[in-house]
Amino acid sequence: MRLHEPAPLQQATIEELFERSAALLDGHFLLTSGRHAARYLEKFLVLQHPELTVEICRRFAELFAPREPSLVVGPTTGGVLLAGETARQLSTLLDRPVRGVFAERVDEGGRRLRRGWPVATDERVVVVDDILTTGLSLLETIDAVRVAGVEPFAAAVIVDRSSSPVEAGIPVEALGRIEIASWPADACPLCASGSQPRKPGSS
Repeated sequence: MRLHEPAPLQQATIEELFERSAALLDGHFLLTSGRHAARYLEKFLVLQHPELTVEICRRFAELFAPREPSLVVGPTTGGVLLAGETARQLSTLLDRPVRGVFAERVDEGGRRLRRGWPVATDERVVVVDDILTTGLSLLETIDAVRVAGVEPFAAAVIVDRSSSPVEAGIPVEALGRIEIASWPADACPLCASGSQPRKPGSS
């Protein structure tokens, strides 16, 4: 008999969901921002498990349902899975179709909604993203919605690990918050000890 049975998915914290999928990594990491950290959240180790993705998107759908969205938008790459599953669950909750699409990077910079997806002027749009650090992908996705001619109502992320507030111009909620210290490359104590950073997702 297991002495420490994991909590049922619906009762687990976001940090517990990351831990049970071994997605909360320890080591020496070079972040996209250029900063270094001793821990890293690898969301794709979570999103590879359909039951965890479904549970995360269930929480998103419950957050958004009172706003009665008709379209969910997420940034590539993780946001593709999140937008689609959140839209599916909202369709059930609201008993009507809700679409899920993604904003992808474009050569001229930023992100755009492409693929011929129609966006009506009365579309009720919400945005989902995975990890909020600097907020770049979230802000680019919100901007992509605005360029398409609609102001999104709200956004939500799986984890907020930002060190300062991200001004998005719309409400942004997080399913959980996980504190992870990071340092500029020239002030990294791990580098000072001789450790070499690795860039997550590069192998």
